[in-house]
Amino acid sequence: MSQPATVSDPGRTPAWRYAIGMFGTSIPINMIKGSMILYYVDILGLDVRAYGAVMVIYAVIDALDNPLLGHLSDRTRTRFGRRRPWLLAGAPMLAACMIAFFSAPSSLEGMGLVVWFAVFAILCEAFDSMLNANYGALLPELYPRERDRAVANSLRQGFQLVALVISLAVTPLLTTSVFGTEESTEGFQTTAVIYGVVAVVVIAFMALSARERPRYSTRERPRLLPSVWSIVRNPLFWTVGLTGACYGIAMALVLSGIQLYVRYSLGLPVVNALYLQGVVILVSAAGLAVWTRVVARRGAMWAWRIAFAALAVSFAALFFATDLVTAIAAGVLVGAGWSGMLATNDLIVARVLDADATRNGEHREGLFLSAFGFFSRLNGIVTGLALTSLGVFFGYNSGDDPGGDPGLAFRVYLCAYPFVLTAIGAVAAWLISVPVETPPEAGEPVETSARRPR
Repeated sequence: MSQPATVSDPGRTPAWRYAIGMFGTSIPINMIKGSMILYYVDILGLDVRAYGAVMVIYAVIDALDNPLLGHLSDRTRTRFGRRRPWLLAGAPMLAACMIAFFSAPSSLEGMGLVVWFAVFAILCEAFDSMLNANYGALLPELYPRERDRAVANSLRQGFQLVALVISLAVTPLLTTSVFGTEESTEGFQTTAVIYGVVAVVVIAFMALSARERPRYSTRERPRLLPSVWSIVRNPLFWTVGLTGACYGIAMALVLSGIQLYVRYSLGLPVVNALYLQGVVILVSAAGLAVWTRVVARRGAMWAWRIAFAALAVSFAALFFATDLVTAIAAGVLVGAGWSGMLATNDLIVARVLDADATRNGEHREGLFLSAFGFFSRLNGIVTGLALTSLGVFFGYNSGDDPGGDPGLAFRVYLCAYPFVLTAIGAVAAWLISVPVETPPEAGEPVETSARRPR
């Protein structure tokens, strides 16, 4: 069956309009993940053991509510589509919870601080999952051909990297120099308000322009338990999910520990994280075009495997950095490997979604992506345990009790742990094969009567 041209089809969502949504979804959650340890542990004095316990609890809760959120999205039937109502509702909720997360009252301490941290960490992750399950489900539906999908994915990853420059690299400057100081929390609240407003506007702009395919939502609504049982019996769910988790957990460790790596391992003010993160992100952005061409020539699977191996090698180089210059040099390697994973990992997952739709006759991308979210929920458990291990092995318990060698502690946290994870993932990636299976509906043109006016 011939595929419709994505450029000339007036019913197709322009790739850039879909891709810009990644900018809005990335800013809030990456500020949270990139600054939570600095804000709660190092500045407010939350004990790492309490942090680790909360991360385990919230990861378990999030793993349970994710499939339910995805299933509800798949069953949604409105004249606005299945995904758009959830995106429009979830954006302001995430923004509000992020602002509250970075607005802990100064009077809180002990168990009160732990409860505040736990409640808003769980809520932020839940609303982020709501947004990303629905946003991610649109990719295979809007762009059924892998080449078109690769372009749209690279564009959205490019927007994500722009968001990362702002939410990770610029955030330390805003929170510790522009709106606050190295030892205060005022800058975090102001920055969170600004980021929240930007995120809501961008997500709404993307959601209102997304043109979902009516054919994908006219089938009988999938039932929860049979759908879950079908997914967990799919071998690709486990192999691709666990392998992707090696990448996701590694990057979660990096994002959460980079500021303290700069402070303790490199012995520099936190604001210098701007330069290290900036270089990594810029290299990643520049590499997206290269990796997209590699995908077009060699396929997503081959590029995914090479990118995994490159990322593992880069963490080994970062471990031996001794100052900002050598850290930036290693950061170039990290950026190259990370760029490859950004360009390919979602394409592998999309192949699994296509195969499920083809074989079962139901489009349940929301539930499937939320089920995959179970593996990303491992991020919270592993990062919590990894941080707790620093107290066990190196004596780092908080900013008030950093132990005898916090520099080595965060070198292990940021480099050694991610190296082990990505090395395992690189080996597993070479043992996995995910064929291309396009659902029949994907090749059918959108009916003129079903198109919504712009």
